Amino acid sequence: MHIVILVLVEVLIVIGLSRLVGLGFRSIKQPLVIGEIVAGIMLGPSLFGLVAPDIAVSLFPPETFPFLNVLSQVGLIFFMFLIGLELNPKYLSGQLEVAILTSHVSILVPFSLGTLLAVLLYPLVSNASVSFTAFALFLGAAMSITAFPVLARIITENNLQGTRLGTLALTCAAVDDVTAWCLLAVAIAVARTGDFAGAIPTIIASIVYIGLMLTVGRWFLQRLAKHYLRAGRLSQLLLAGIYMAVVASALITELIGIHLIFGAFLLGAAMPKNEDLVRELAVKTEDFVLIFLLPIFFAYSGLKTQIGLLNRPELWLLCALVLGVAIAGKYVGTYVAARVSGISKREASALGWLMNTRGLTELIVLNIGLELGVISPLIFTMLVIMALVTTFMTSPLLEWTYPKKLIRLDVMEPELEAETGIDTSAGSETSPHPFRILVPVANPSTQKGLVQLAVALAQPAVGIALNYRYPAIVNPLSLIEFQEDYAFESTPVEADRLIAQRRHQLQELINTLEPPETRSCVHPIIRISSNVARETAQIATSEQADLILVGWHRPAFSSNRLGGRVGQMLTTAPVDVAVFVDKGKEQLETLLVPYSANIHDDLALILALRLLINRETCMLQILQIVANHAKEESSYELHTMMEQLPTSVRDRIEIKTLEAPEPIQAVIQASEGVDLTIAGTSRAWGIERQTLGRYTDQLAIQCRSSLLITRRYSQVTAHLASMLPEVSSQEPTLSN
Repeated sequence: MHIVILVLVEVLIVIGLSRLVGLGFRSIKQPLVIGEIVAGIMLGPSLFGLVAPDIAVSLFPPETFPFLNVLSQVGLIFFMFLIGLELNPKYLSGQLEVAILTSHVSILVPFSLGTLLAVLLYPLVSNASVSFTAFALFLGAAMSITAFPVLARIITENNLQGTRLGTLALTCAAVDDVTAWCLLAVAIAVARTGDFAGAIPTIIASIVYIGLMLTVGRWFLQRLAKHYLRAGRLSQLLLAGIYMAVVASALITELIGIHLIFGAFLLGAAMPKNEDLVRELAVKTEDFVLIFLLPIFFAYSGLKTQIGLLNRPELWLLCALVLGVAIAGKYVGTYVAARVSGISKREASALGWLMNTRGLTELIVLNIGLELGVISPLIFTMLVIMALVTTFMTSPLLEWTYPKKLIRLDVMEPELEAETGIDTSAGSETSPHPFRILVPVANPSTQKGLVQLAVALAQPAVGIALNYRYPAIVNPLSLIEFQEDYAFESTPVEADRLIAQRRHQLQELINTLEPPETRSCVHPIIRISSNVARETAQIATSEQADLILVGWHRPAFSSNRLGGRVGQMLTTAPVDVAVFVDKGKEQLETLLVPYSANIHDDLALILALRLLINRETCMLQILQIVANHAKEESSYELHTMMEQLPTSVRDRIEIKTLEAPEPIQAVIQASEGVDLTIAGTSRAWGIERQTLGRYTDQLAIQCRSSLLITRRYSQVTAHLASMLPEVSSQEPTLSN
């Protein structure tokens, strides 16, 4: 097979497998990059070469390696440019003195431990052609690295960017990044010249070039930014000039004697941080780099990773020692420095786990070391395993040390109390838990009807003077979902911009709600999420929501109206759920509840009664459908419930019993004359849970009115239980 065709086939396999495995790791709440690194290892001798050696050699022969290396180097250059571009000075504005101390100690301790470890490893896994100084410097640098891009995405995904922990972690990682790259540059210079004395000219030349880039180079780049502001767009000519500068800067640092990646990183760091310019430049650059070039780098690294080299127990013990030193050095150094600086134990521990993240940055360092011959394939494999384990463990250990419920208590609850004046602490007799409706809003511009319905369920209309014992709160929930770990939009600064933009859109929506007096109970929640359905359920639990009110959403690859995220919420949310299928009926004057005496129909009736009580002009028809003159067993319980209501409410309820062989068609026909039909998820109405959690949706398709589908989580929960006594005591104020 022609070599070019073979390389293209390899690229096809690499991209496909990296996406597939990466998405698999995202499903278990791990960074996408971990899956892509694992995919690269799978294609190498550690798995593919072990299971099918002949096919592996045919698909990935050694003669294609130089081509893959060139593509991976180009990918690294532009990826490092993106990292430098995203290194925003804003990250250095929070708790800088604490961050500098913590960051430098978090480098010094693992670097020192790595150097001591080198004394043990050097005679075992190295050879005389490599100087001990170079080996120790590289091993110390490998132990000291924190992957700023992965850490930044973990902070964003956990909504930590607005907390003290998140701000401190970002600042520490930014300082760590700059220091570690300088340290690595020294290690490379020593490795290439053989000793520290020979590396001094290279170090001096590097310092001179850095100075020129941060003065003359930055002045020129600022002129470029002004041109961009005048033009209002990033033209192809301007983009070509920037890309040429990236490559030129990379070549200069390579000629100086450090490495290509430093020049690219330095140019990105020196770029003016104009928000629009950085965003457009990143968006234009990152897709091709992240989707096409970086997976090739992972595959190229995987082809050099040979887990089979760890073929003796003592080698696995050495690998465990490397892993233990890496984890302990970074964690202990960070924790101690943070505690000395006055950080609480929990935050210091969480910071230690965050700084242990190594990810792709570590892989870049290891490949440079292997390329220069400083580290052997055996120690390379050990360190790759260390990079994977330390990155893999960050998210679960962070959740264990600093769980999301504590983040929300620190961030969300104070905001809510400041806005509403309501003490949201549970279990307080003086400040009881409010009735809370959580409303996932995917698109604020098209889901006014959904939020308006939530307000109608939560609050009485003007003129109804109910003195509720429990206040009501509606939380429009907007979750911003990022698909990629390294996309520019998922950086903390950009995420904050998107959150502010979404908050403004939601506030515009709230300002259109009627009547205006009810707007005070509406308080939006905007968060970053990697899984909307799962995050909605978690927020509903932590916020003690009584009801999730979600709009109907057709899945992209299914015709089922109750599939996708809606189906996931119906199946898994640990609170009551109602799905609103909006048919454009703006009024809520006539309601229909088909009732067949199950807990889901009970919830439908309870929500209908809330609307009836809150809106004095509203009328409710309860439709009981029986077959073949069967006696309806629920009639007694239903009438008993009705008798508890005030006369002014009861007079607006009609209970109708209908004999029909096809209940669904009877409901569809009855829905033609009402504004809203509220039906439980029961087989009688063609809404039932089937295999794999799917729900049928016949009524959702054919219903003539707007439809509210209810699924009750617990038989014990009763939304109206605490409300009926208040309603009864206030009966005179409910006059028609």
